[in-house]
Amino acid sequence: GISPWQGLLGNSCPPRKRPLRTFFGVAGKKDATAADPEQSAAGEVTGAPRLKTANKMVPSSSVPASGPTQGLSTRPCGLRDTLVKSLLKQKESSYTHLQNFRFFVGTYNVNGQSPRGSLRPWLSQDGEPPDIYCVGFQELDLSKEAFFFNDTPKEEEWFKAVTESLHPGAKYAKGNKGGVAIRFQFHNSTVCVVNAHLAAHPEEYERRNQEVRDICARMQFHPLEPGCPLLAIKEHDVVLWLGDLNYRLEEQDMERVKKLIQTQDFQALHQHDQLKIQREAKLVFEGFQEGEISFQPTYKYNPGSDDWDDSAECRVPAWCDRILWSGKTVSLLSYQSHMALKNSDHKPVSAIFDVGVKVVDKKSYCKAFEGIVRSLDKMENASIPSVTLSKREFLFKDVKYLQLQVESFTISNGPVPCQFEFISKPNEDAYCKPWLIAKPSKGFLMPDSEVVIALELCVNKSTATALNSGEEKLEDILVLHLDRGKDYFLSVSGNYLPSCFGCPIQTLCYMKEPIREMLPEAIRELDVVLHQVMPI
Repeated sequence: GISPWQGLLGNSCPPRKRPLRTFFGVAGKKDATAADPEQSAAGEVTGAPRLKTANKMVPSSSVPASGPTQGLSTRPCGLRDTLVKSLLKQKESSYTHLQNFRFFVGTYNVNGQSPRGSLRPWLSQDGEPPDIYCVGFQELDLSKEAFFFNDTPKEEEWFKAVTESLHPGAKYAKGNKGGVAIRFQFHNSTVCVVNAHLAAHPEEYERRNQEVRDICARMQFHPLEPGCPLLAIKEHDVVLWLGDLNYRLEEQDMERVKKLIQTQDFQALHQHDQLKIQREAKLVFEGFQEGEISFQPTYKYNPGSDDWDDSAECRVPAWCDRILWSGKTVSLLSYQSHMALKNSDHKPVSAIFDVGVKVVDKKSYCKAFEGIVRSLDKMENASIPSVTLSKREFLFKDVKYLQLQVESFTISNGPVPCQFEFISKPNEDAYCKPWLIAKPSKGFLMPDSEVVIALELCVNKSTATALNSGEEKLEDILVLHLDRGKDYFLSVSGNYLPSCFGCPIQTLCYMKEPIREMLPEAIRELDVVLHQVMPI
């Protein structure tokens, strides 16, 4: 198992030792077919939707975002292809209808234990089989080997246990994702499933809030269409969030908590639930919903029994294991825990949903597609794209080491759809110097729309040395290219304030005055002399 924070957010976040796994399957019982536009080798939409049957694994992907454009495909979307997809999206209601599909969502913190007995009391409690299972585990393997190596034999044990416990009323195609999130397109709807294990201990609720915000802000996915922007979690039609979220009870009197549980006064006990309190204060999971809790807390039990924790720690019971969702077409049918499974100090939780999925009508799709193509033909023959830039010259004053400066300008489009991109100049590999970046560096504009471009300038250790010595200057020309249109030239200049950062230590030792009071020529000459005397 991998550390969830390494798998989710990249190596910039602190590693933790709690492996996660998400198993994912699609039923073949109902008409669970997935549709997407048929594409040619050049990426152009060539006809009506192609139907892909559900006995294939639904495509999904996840990527940690450790840089502004990491993992983004370099293959550009054609202007016509992009416009067709954009217009089809606008007309989606004319060729789709909502059809309900049954989703089973389950979460289980197994405390490093191996499966004992069948999981059917958890996974197959309803008479009707679901169309899709989304099952997430936490603490699958707590050994140090699982932390250091992305491999654990317990993954196969639990995968086998899940496989053997799925509803007998339907056949399922199965797959697993070694991370904490998957996304897929189901017919014309997008679904994201997040499996999270948040920070422990009652007093750490603010840290848990921040971890949820970090996941939402930094988790990004490759879209199915190459060359299109990365997708965030909340940019999906449906988001299902499950896991050991570790929110505890503010009420810490053990006897009072046990008394409320014994009388099944869960509503009174739930008033002390940290997740409820934080959500009502709009501090976490804004836009998400959770079902009414009518089951006893799922943590902490003596493993192998239904008895509350009687160890030296004597943890106060809490609803650590939760399932939330967001989406306009989601209806919760049931939300419950499963006391029959006893091999962990947690009890598994499940939720059953009816999810309205946008299903494509082939004839209506073809009609909409043909109408868009005819209108595009007329539009393309009318004129070529042109834009107006609010600013073309940019001056960055008194730039300091690792201090970000940002200048912005607006691209205003005319009556013709426009695809823009900053391109490299002849004999250069990149469109700009390494201390500069444009966000976004490419994009698509609908008629009479606009976009704000941010030019971010930051000098780091790889660029400071040449700027200190004057070998490089803060000067660059950016070329903004319009597909089927002309190029626009932007001038970027500025002055850098030299500093000890990026300057060789031996050079600093021989300086007789502050570096900012020295001429660049003097710094270069000192570097050359010291390099000859003390070659590196």
